[in-house]
Amino acid sequence: MKSLHIAATGMSAQQMRVDTIANNLANMSTTGYNARRADFADLHYQQFARPGAISAADGTVLPTGVQAGLGVRPAAISMQIQQGASNQTGGDLDLAIEGRGYLEVTLPDGTQGFTRDGGLKRTGDGLIVTSDGYEVAPGIVIPNDVRALSINPQGEIHGYFAGQIQPQLLGQLTLAGFANEKGLEAIGSNLFIETEASGPANVAVPGTEGLGRLRQGYLEESSVDPVREMTELIKAQRGYELNSKVITAADQMMGATVQVR
Repeated sequence: MKSLHIAATGMSAQQMRVDTIANNLANMSTTGYNARRADFADLHYQQFARPGAISAADGTVLPTGVQAGLGVRPAAISMQIQQGASNQTGGDLDLAIEGRGYLEVTLPDGTQGFTRDGGLKRTGDGLIVTSDGYEVAPGIVIPNDVRALSINPQGEIHGYFAGQIQPQLLGQLTLAGFANEKGLEAIGSNLFIETEASGPANVAVPGTEGLGRLRQGYLEESSVDPVREMTELIKAQRGYELNSKVITAADQMMGATVQVR
């Protein structure tokens, strides 16, 4: 019975939907995290009678035909691009990106990664890195004798030194933008890498070419909406239960067929 296989694809789809929701809820406190959404598409159809087929000698055609669906399949798990709230931390290297864009980092294999997690740190040599120790492009070093740091919305880092009134420019942070941010590949640790779907990175100064600005002393919170996720979880659970009932009904129908004497 096709209904068994159709209902099985429905249960599998709802399970993936629940997995996606669970991942969103698990990352409610992840800096710069954007919620994901599972999208589905129907499977191919078995054509018992095609629409438009001639059904009589006088040329009469079928207006709709007979097309039996064969289930559902996952089409995509897409990232919902949405600005998270800014949480004030007061850290001199905590940066929230207000608008589009990603900080560019250098991964251990030499490739470039991208992140919206602006909780930056300094190494013992003064190099600005992410929480996992990855160098933030373009490789800015903060001298040890800096008394205070100031980062303006355009990404310019100024250092204040003892005995000097005017701050000294230490470097310029940049942001990377993409034509299709949803096409980025997530690799964990709040990092993404570019793909053919995302297009190449467009690196520019914050506040230019459609990119956002930086806000020092803030971090971007996760954009996950717990109320929405719980609502989606209930709907997924009900969908799973309904598909399981279809399997139960199909099994009872098959049982009745076997018992026919």
